Amino acid sequence: MTKFSYSLNATDGKARTGVISTPRGEIRTPAFMPVGTAATVKAMLPESVASTGADILLGNTYHLMLRPTAERIDRLGGLHKFMNWQKPILTDSGGFQVMSLAGLRKLTEEGVTFSSHIDGSKHKITPERSMEIQRLLGSDIVMCFDECPALPADKKRIAESMRMSMRWAQRSRDAFGDRPGHALFGIMQGGLEEDLRGESAQALRDIEFDGYAVGGLAVGEGQEKMFDCLDYAPDMLPTDKPRYLMGVGKPDDIVGAVARGIDMMDCVLPSRSGRTGQLFTRQGVVNIKNARHADDPRPLDEACTCPACSNYSRAYLHHVFRSQEMISGMLLTWHNLQYYQDLMQGMRDAISQGRFAEFERNFHANRAQGDIEPL
Repeated sequence: MTKFSYSLNATDGKARTGVISTPRGEIRTPAFMPVGTAATVKAMLPESVASTGADILLGNTYHLMLRPTAERIDRLGGLHKFMNWQKPILTDSGGFQVMSLAGLRKLTEEGVTFSSHIDGSKHKITPERSMEIQRLLGSDIVMCFDECPALPADKKRIAESMRMSMRWAQRSRDAFGDRPGHALFGIMQGGLEEDLRGESAQALRDIEFDGYAVGGLAVGEGQEKMFDCLDYAPDMLPTDKPRYLMGVGKPDDIVGAVARGIDMMDCVLPSRSGRTGQLFTRQGVVNIKNARHADDPRPLDEACTCPACSNYSRAYLHHVFRSQEMISGMLLTWHNLQYYQDLMQGMRDAISQGRFAEFERNFHANRAQGDIEPL
């Protein structure tokens, strides 16, 4: 069996490109992971997602444990078989979703008790239960169970949360055990406090993980503060393991994160934006619902190879969106996912060729000159 491993192939400044090897296939980094929250990337067939160049998907522990349940998925052969995706899958631990429930949860050292947003039923997630759920799902990359406080928050609250997350990280590591071919990632916390980030990174390094995530960002602090944190946080993590920035983000967030040493990212934005008519192109953001597209025979993005751009005009995409036809969400989501994967491939090529700074300049110049339409 192929073991889980990471090979760093080239660097250009802090930007890195490499390959994560798993029994289910290779993940080229920098990598963007489309989000399949409930065992599906909304409006997409698995083979359509794969055709965009995606090497890995993200599944959601919280949503899958509630419906259809991890035990049912296990009985049916695991998440890969259940959703017809044979490439690698990363599952988040459920911590972020549970923390978002606010008044519907109770937090203790043991774990989190919460009420389902679906039917109000009571559930409990501990680090041990999170590891069990992700084992039942058959995840290739498992995330530690952690707490992610929303920002802004006072330093004492952030410190207490981070230290509990580090205790939970050790419990996650112990419960995960020895699973050849599967990986466990630790999650750095610490808000925007450099000393707390350093303390968290050291705790995770002492425990030892197969990869490391930068958590607790993109939770309301804004891009500038996020980048300030990323100027130092990835450097605190091992260079020979993948670095994953959770829940990010917009195209310029992604380029900025890669420039600061991040290898993996995920976000619902490309699929959610596709369903709402907001489209990412090499020349800027297009809002297809705007009347200016009603008579436009041009493709959405002339350089894009997705079906929306290859086979349909802006006028048609405008029509099916305004008519609320199902094909609209399918085509527009496909386009956005293709744009994101093309962006990742462009960065991988640029890093390998030692021209990432040029790539970054051109990316921002094209967006500045482009047509960013109002919502």
